Amino acid sequence: MLTHDAAQEWIARWDRQQEGYLPDREARFTALIDAVEALGRPDPVVVDLGCGPGSLSARLLERLPDATVVAVDADPLLLGLGQAAYPQLTFVSADLRTSGWTGLLGLDGRQVDAAVSTTALHWISGPELKGVYAELATVLRPGGLLLNGDHMDTEDTTPALSRLEHEVHRLETERVFGQNPPEDWRSWWDAIEADPDLAALNAARTTAGSAHRGSESHLLSHHVEALREAGFTEIGTLWQRGNNRLLCGVRG
Repeated sequence: MLTHDAAQEWIARWDRQQEGYLPDREARFTALIDAVEALGRPDPVVVDLGCGPGSLSARLLERLPDATVVAVDADPLLLGLGQAAYPQLTFVSADLRTSGWTGLLGLDGRQVDAAVSTTALHWISGPELKGVYAELATVLRPGGLLLNGDHMDTEDTTPALSRLEHEVHRLETERVFGQNPPEDWRSWWDAIEADPDLAALNAARTTAGSAHRGSESHLLSHHVEALREAGFTEIGTLWQRGNNRLLCGVRG
């Protein structure tokens, strides 16, 4: 039986291991939520794409308590943790790679003001990413935002700058953690799989199609091209440190 307290402990451990890859993760969260708040709506409709256990969604709702935040993921284990830890959030099980996922969001005709994501969409292949952004555009209001925080590389267009971005990220990580980095991603999952209280959720993962296949759209150009094809008229970086950036697309 997964309790509220146990779920919160696992999510706190998740956040720490994520910070090992993103020492300025909270700064990126803050910049992203600033952009949502800057829309000027006290009660925006926000969809969190690839929400994991809800770390970003929970922070959004803390800042904007009148917002409607719909958190979407395909992983039953991560969704289970989020549902137990954050009962105030709306979680939806959906695979963004499967056409029709927007119909599962329960929007009841409401348009979305912002779609947000953090360290998630790079798992989706280039052709599938185009489908995700195209379908998103059908529910995002004109002037609405796509805010995607992730490692995005530019080696295909500016290789020298890309090398510098990676080095800036490496040096920042060394400054923050030195010789004592946090638990890594694989170790966190190994611990999750060994917890008998999570056996049912772990078993559900094997048939949910939620396994990660690799960083399939890690290039900035992948996302810019897909957003342009989906009808986003302005696309640019709102915040950046090294190759860790917050990409923003404005729907036309």
